[in-house]
Amino acid sequence: MENKTARFTVLMDPSKKQAFEQLCASQDLTPSQVVRQLIRGYLEQHDVSYGQQKPTHNPKVKG
Repeated sequence: MENKTARFTVLMDPSKKQAFEQLCASQDLTPSQVVRQLIRGYLEQHDVSYGQQKPTHNPKVKG
């Protein structure tokens, strides 16, 4: 796990949030764990590195 953390706020429909939290609980995972897994997978899918080095620029990503 990373040494430092940063807050990431997501706005979503309350019914989706509740369903997501219930699904996470049923799998003995926290919503934060699942979101971190999704983000890692998304970065890998798009060949974007992260960690000790600076993030790799992906020309498909604006910013």
